[in-house]
Amino acid sequence: MFGDQFVTAAAITASVLFILSLGGLSGQESAKRAVWYGIVGMALAVVFTVFGPGIDNFAFLLIAMAVGAAAGAVVAKRVEMTEMPQLVAALHSFVGLAAVFVGLNAEMERLRVAGALREAGIACEGAISAIACAVNAGQPDLFKEFQGFAYKVATKIPSEIAFLKIEVVLGIFIGAVTFTGSVIAFGKLAGKVDGKPFQLPGGHMLNAGAAFASLLLAVIYMVYGGMFPLILITILALFIGYHLIMGIGGADMPVVVSMLNSYSGWAAAAIGFTLSNDLLIVTGALVGSSGAILSYIMCKAMNRAFVSVILGGFGGASGPQMAVEGEQIAIDADGVAAALEDADSVIIIPGYGMAVAQAQQNVAELTRRLRAKGKTVRFAIHPVAGRLPGHMNVLLAEAKVPYDIVLEMDEINEDFPETDVAIVIGSNDIVNPAAQDDPNSPIAGMPVLECWKAKQVFVSKRGQGTGYSGIENPLFYKENTRMFYGDAKASVGELLNRIS
Repeated sequence: MFGDQFVTAAAITASVLFILSLGGLSGQESAKRAVWYGIVGMALAVVFTVFGPGIDNFAFLLIAMAVGAAAGAVVAKRVEMTEMPQLVAALHSFVGLAAVFVGLNAEMERLRVAGALREAGIACEGAISAIACAVNAGQPDLFKEFQGFAYKVATKIPSEIAFLKIEVVLGIFIGAVTFTGSVIAFGKLAGKVDGKPFQLPGGHMLNAGAAFASLLLAVIYMVYGGMFPLILITILALFIGYHLIMGIGGADMPVVVSMLNSYSGWAAAAIGFTLSNDLLIVTGALVGSSGAILSYIMCKAMNRAFVSVILGGFGGASGPQMAVEGEQIAIDADGVAAALEDADSVIIIPGYGMAVAQAQQNVAELTRRLRAKGKTVRFAIHPVAGRLPGHMNVLLAEAKVPYDIVLEMDEINEDFPETDVAIVIGSNDIVNPAAQDDPNSPIAGMPVLECWKAKQVFVSKRGQGTGYSGIENPLFYKENTRMFYGDAKASVGELLNRIS
């Protein structure tokens, strides 16, 4: 058992490690060290929390930890990099569900304390705690058997109980929204739920009505307490999370995952306040604020208002879209290889299709061979490429592509007119000229990689279907574009057989 001082010191140390971890993740070179900071910080947090004051049932906790660790190990080994976005969404749902359970349990313990006073015939008056009431009534041992959180509740004065109720309501509401929202995001990312926007009749008014009803129930709970208002709030918040994310199109899923990350952080912070756990408060605030900032940055990169995105204002057509004229012209590996042999400058644009095909190793090898021939090869990364922020950067780092040739959209977009060959591997929406040319396109105004300005464009794609958002791409029909059909890994492998 660790005392309060040890737990406080561990919380401060873990908080510092989490901050260092977040800071280190900003650069690819420092990312490995940053991950270890996070691992050590979490290990400290778990150990000192489990064996801290007021905690019992160690056998149950150790079994739960063992099961969780085993499940985590299995998931880490089985989940491919292509499945990381939906895994992140799934993990967010766990945080939200935990917040709901903690909030409901907190109210149960508060009612348990109040029930003990009623059974003893003690009426509390004034700004004193339940324990003080029992002492004043001559029953100092009334709460002797209470442990952990229940004992903490018994020590709180009425003003602290009022704050506890606020924390409970916020934790349950945010947690329930996060839970169902993350489940739907997981479904859309995994292809188990249609990526197109969907709303029930009434649209946003249903969400607004549910939110207003939740507010009224929160007021009722603050005045009267009880489980019934909290259960109704939970149901309404679960609906809001479901309906809100269902109304957002697939093209916005990277922003949604980031937003849900922020929600899960604030839910964790609310849990921290409820449990008087400083580490949860700090960690939740870090996750909540960083997720919110990342969501803002991504929305800015997409030229979208954050509120418009989270309310489902993007991902569906706003009017008749421009007709796409022409035809898609295919090219074989020999033609692409010949163009690459003649080119002096090449820009490669990776997307989710590269991740699905697990083609990053072949792409990295192609890059090494072209650079060995004296050609300039660089990568253009859109802020929302893939289905998770930084998804492409992680894949390329895994394949040991040099960091200095992996450039963000703003750094490289102006170079396409002077580029001999642009190779698009599994990207669609982020290279769609309709964003600039068609005001009725669902992605109108979104900054995109202007690869069509290169002298030649080769698109590695499985078939003629539309991308994840379901939007047709005029790039595929342009005169300087050729479609290199087939699985990206196999297609790039064919190029490797022709380029020594």
